[in-house]
Amino acid sequence: MTAPRIVCVGHAALDRIYRVDDLPTGPTKMRALEHVVSGGGMAANAAATIARLGGQVELWSRVGDDDAGVRIRRGLEVEGVDIRHVERFESARSSTAAVIVDRAGRRMVIGNRDIDMPSDTSWLPLERLRDADVVLADLRWLEAVRAVFRHARSINLPTVLDADLGAREALPELLGLTDYAIFSEPALESFEPGIDVKARLDRVMLHGPRHAGVTLGEKGYLWRDPFGGGRCQAFDVSVVDTTGAGDAFHGAFAFALAQKMAMGDCVRFASATAALKCSRLGARAGLPDRAAVDAFLSEQMSAPRDDANA
Repeated sequence: MTAPRIVCVGHAALDRIYRVDDLPTGPTKMRALEHVVSGGGMAANAAATIARLGGQVELWSRVGDDDAGVRIRRGLEVEGVDIRHVERFESARSSTAAVIVDRAGRRMVIGNRDIDMPSDTSWLPLERLRDADVVLADLRWLEAVRAVFRHARSINLPTVLDADLGAREALPELLGLTDYAIFSEPALESFEPGIDVKARLDRVMLHGPRHAGVTLGEKGYLWRDPFGGGRCQAFDVSVVDTTGAGDAFHGAFAFALAQKMAMGDCVRFASATAALKCSRLGARAGLPDRAAVDAFLSEQMSAPRDDANA
């Protein structure tokens, strides 16, 4: 089978990750048990996931012409991501984050983004979308999401939106251009507060997507679609670090979608990829290849299957 071709649009960053016994509860000094520097950013991590799984993937993103930008681009290149359209801006600062992870894999993220990063999209090679199977975007570059998703809609290219916290006011418009909207649990609660999870997803569907889902961590994944939807239970794994697990889910979901897997299989494949990612410190060190995901799923055949119409 030909490797799927996917375009990812959005955020790229450099993470400095520190593993500690317990997250701090107040001002203090702590000794890190382990420290790694890793590529980060939602769209960038999704792109690295797709490349690790065997997909052909390019990232459309923005970085500064600084040391962090050099390291971001180099890390993506090592993963096999096409970075021709990761644009460097001389006057801008690349995004960075400090991530504190405790022994249970829980994390605290302190991020920094340059609010003056140029937002112009005229340089984006929209014509390249004709060769893609799926396009995935996060919410960190709204002008690009609008331009790319509008063009994708005009050529019937499936779109996947990583609907994390942020840009709540822009979401109704973007959901109208989205085929598969996948929320984090806090983002979904922020967008549709005061009702239960299924009702929130049904409200999202009213904006236009054909699939509305939410990642629920150890509670798995829940989705709604015109056929009712379903639930995938989380896999039981030894968790070292959850940083980038949602990004891995989105990337693997887009990869499976491009492979034309059935929806239950797409979700299960994405859930397995995200679970395996959590085995090592950092957003990318634990990312599995396709063979590892397939082997893991084979081992899990006795685990509960997706409950359709959940």
